[in-house]
Amino acid sequence: MRTFLRATALTALAGLALTACAASDRDATGDETADGGSAERDTFIFAASSDPASLDPAFANDGESFRVARQIFEGLVGTEPGTADPAPLLAESWEVSEDGLTYTFDLKADVMFHDGTPFDGEAVCANFERWNSFTGVLQSESLSYYWQKVNGGFATSDVESLDGTGKYESCEAPDETTAVIHLRSPLPEFISALSLPSFSMQSPTALEEYGADDVSGDSAAPVLPEYATAHPTGTGPYLFESWSPGQEVVLTANPDYWGEQGQIRRIVFPIIDDATARRQALQAGDIDGYDLVGPADVEALEEAGFQIVNREPFNILYLGMNQADPELADLRVRQAIAHAINKEALVAQTLPEGTEVATNFVPPSVAGWSDSVATYDYDPEKAKALLAEAGKSDLTIDFNYPTNVSRPYMPTPEQVFQSISADLQEVGITVNPVPEPWNPEYLDRMQGTPDHGLHLLGWTGDYNDTYNFIGVFFGGTSMEWGFDDPELFQMIGDARYQTSVEDQTAAYEAANEAILERLPGVPLAHPVPSLAFSPSVQGYPASPVQDEVYNVITLED
Repeated sequence: MRTFLRATALTALAGLALTACAASDRDATGDETADGGSAERDTFIFAASSDPASLDPAFANDGESFRVARQIFEGLVGTEPGTADPAPLLAESWEVSEDGLTYTFDLKADVMFHDGTPFDGEAVCANFERWNSFTGVLQSESLSYYWQKVNGGFATSDVESLDGTGKYESCEAPDETTAVIHLRSPLPEFISALSLPSFSMQSPTALEEYGADDVSGDSAAPVLPEYATAHPTGTGPYLFESWSPGQEVVLTANPDYWGEQGQIRRIVFPIIDDATARRQALQAGDIDGYDLVGPADVEALEEAGFQIVNREPFNILYLGMNQADPELADLRVRQAIAHAINKEALVAQTLPEGTEVATNFVPPSVAGWSDSVATYDYDPEKAKALLAEAGKSDLTIDFNYPTNVSRPYMPTPEQVFQSISADLQEVGITVNPVPEPWNPEYLDRMQGTPDHGLHLLGWTGDYNDTYNFIGVFFGGTSMEWGFDDPELFQMIGDARYQTSVEDQTAAYEAANEAILERLPGVPLAHPVPSLAFSPSVQGYPASPVQDEVYNVITLED
């Protein structure tokens, strides 16, 4: 998940206004009873870096939308706490047929949507049929990104590659607590993918009442309907209360929740897009926590008594090498660049403590990671020899990197750029810096044009499956990498549909080894994403895939 959101600059005046708004939320939490006694705190204030893109998770693919959605909605499948592994949620269990085409889900009984309508087998089928029946602008990647990537198509489409090409075939509900999903062909990642908020169960009644699919505009600028801005309706522990764009999202506890309600009765997400302003709001006591803590802030916050909570790294930061650039088409040049980079020093100097050096384009916790890949150890002399062999001892290369952004896999891109540039210059490579704002300029250039050279990018995994990493990067011809390798694409595609776990793991290991032999890029690191909290926050459920629901948090005085 790269989080495709347009960044906006926060002026000092706006930062003060948002901090004041957060302070007002803190003042309204009722920390004191009418007689002057102490009352249990029940409001949790977590600073968001941007507005959600949509309150309808089917139309979301960004972290801030998912953060809100996980409080309101639940899917058939969740994750084991603290891991990316799938676990029962609204489905208590499931069975898969031997041919991998039929999934039978046993559903929780007596679960209600927020509008009082029942969650049952018919509701499950209504949601699957909705996703598969998207048409027109609803089929754009800016909206139904994950249904396309996982399922592969729709019931009908004006785009030939999406017209009837999906894995999903049909759904039936034999009774209230059973849903049976039929696929056209095996999709081994199906269960893991269902843990995504995009596949949350939503009230069919509310979807219809508030015109959930009445999206206007176009794929570049979709205009969302009332449902996606004011009436999200799920089964989760929190109800939607309000959304003031640019200011805050407010949720309240669901009194009829089927599970544990917990202490937190109200959640406020003030929108503070500047990292310094978020840190200052925490220090001032106006918020309880925030995400994307800069590595430089971690030690100072800890020394001041704040808590730092790290997620297990489930990501990859990499240096891409675009082979559409003639200088990078030579494998020896790419190998020289790989040998020139001191990954250990890069991690120590620019990335959070606990970050792991990467050898694969997947983290070690994902099945299919291989310890047999070519590793291109730091060796400046070998790098120089390879450049001389290729006749490129005086190489000059463009190096693209993003500005004004901090991602979990790339908290300080300019520092990473500087470290790698210094390594390249040591072996005689002259770097031409090409900085650009993250969105839309940088992402559009990296993914939509051949006009770039070396570049920094990365990915945070959505669910525990190898294809969600290397399939995203190398599943087919891409402007980012500038190469066409049908043999490699076929290896990755064949691995995706292996029905045996053992066979699939072996196939993915072979694919990872083939990727590093070809060396389209250099896997650099698996950075540790950090969150910061006030000392009063207890039990924050840190998750590598950000499956973090706040009804398990407690607040101490």
